[in-house]
Amino acid sequence: MASAAEQLAASINLGAFAKATELKNRIWFTLGALVIYRLGTYIPIPGIDPAILHEIFSSKAGGILGMFDMFSGGALGRMTIFALNIMPYISASIIIQLLTAVSPTLEALKKEGESGRKKLNQYTRYGTVGLAAVQAYGIAVGLEGMRAGGASAVIDPGLFFRLVTTITLTGGTVFLMWLGEQITARGIGNGISLIIMAGIVANLPHALAATLELGRTGAISTVFIIIFLLMSVAVVGVIVFMERAQRRILVQYPKRQQGNRMFGGDSSHLPLKINTSGVIPPIFASSLLLLPATIASFEEAGGGQSMGIISEITAYLAHGRPLYMLLYVSLIVFFCFFYTAIVFNPTETADNLRKYGGFIPGIRPGKNTADYLDYVLTRITVIGAIYLALVCILPEFLISQYSVPFYFGGTSLLIVVSVTMDTVAQIHSHLLAHQYEGLIKKARLRGRR
Repeated sequence: MASAAEQLAASINLGAFAKATELKNRIWFTLGALVIYRLGTYIPIPGIDPAILHEIFSSKAGGILGMFDMFSGGALGRMTIFALNIMPYISASIIIQLLTAVSPTLEALKKEGESGRKKLNQYTRYGTVGLAAVQAYGIAVGLEGMRAGGASAVIDPGLFFRLVTTITLTGGTVFLMWLGEQITARGIGNGISLIIMAGIVANLPHALAATLELGRTGAISTVFIIIFLLMSVAVVGVIVFMERAQRRILVQYPKRQQGNRMFGGDSSHLPLKINTSGVIPPIFASSLLLLPATIASFEEAGGGQSMGIISEITAYLAHGRPLYMLLYVSLIVFFCFFYTAIVFNPTETADNLRKYGGFIPGIRPGKNTADYLDYVLTRITVIGAIYLALVCILPEFLISQYSVPFYFGGTSLLIVVSVTMDTVAQIHSHLLAHQYEGLIKKARLRGRR
């Protein structure tokens, strides 16, 4: 028999959406904020020659800059005020999260609840400004050394250009951080994630047009394009299934008597996600593997020759090479286990269960419970790591074997699907809450009669 929540969910329709004024306002606010973000990705920083810059970035499409340009929706390639996008904030968040696991002070703040969370968020903001300033200065210096055909990408290099570029790019990142927080508070969905997704989705029409153009010219067969589209739907389905998959561990609470009444005796579930680490492993793995290629391309842009050990490493770590794929999969698996161990502590979870009187049937509280949770988490992390590795290695295979002109799968598709699922779930929750409010009002009116 369906629960009351399921019955309400089934009754949600367009009429309910039309009556949910607050939800509509949130959606319009979110769309307006994303439009502002997209407009900012076309406002260039001063002192840049766009033609030279386009030629340089076209030659660096396979490096780490190409990956960051994908996340920024082309803002980095156009060198606009949002060139750094929200990536410094993501990096600062990951650093703070990792430090929380090793620093007793930050760990104590994490356990303080809402006040501790606000302090950690403030530290993350400070870290974002620092990282953005360093990266912006590095980009300014790098731009001065970039040349194509003997011409420099910077019209008037010097200290003033570096200062203006650093302030502009840092200010753009801080604005996006603020905009993302406003979307989270006054819009729908997670603002930071939506900004990243908007940048990725913005490149899809151009990529699909390039694919269809290859089909029109005969470079790719029509049958392959149809198979490719069907494969896209299948991969999205797999990602949705795996991102929602979880291992639920039964937790029971003992009965206790207070006076003449008996309390407790309830049971609940401890959900363990199959993919606990999310999209962090592919991002870290890609960054590490693309670093040699990026260093070599900067040497070439500066007028030098990519020589020595860097050129050899770059040759072996080219896209589609067996060594690159092997290291890519190995790093994804490593970071899956590493990040999962950071974000989930079996010992702490077992202590919390014992503190509130909960226990896993058949498992003794304390160390035995922690060992059992660690055993279960290790097994499901193996499945999650294999899933991530297969999804992320698929675009490498398609690019190397069939010359697909854009990344299908991998980190970008994981982000798009995950953020879409989260946003749809939040819209569903708002509609469900609106239905509950309507039922409560009707019940009150009937009670007054």
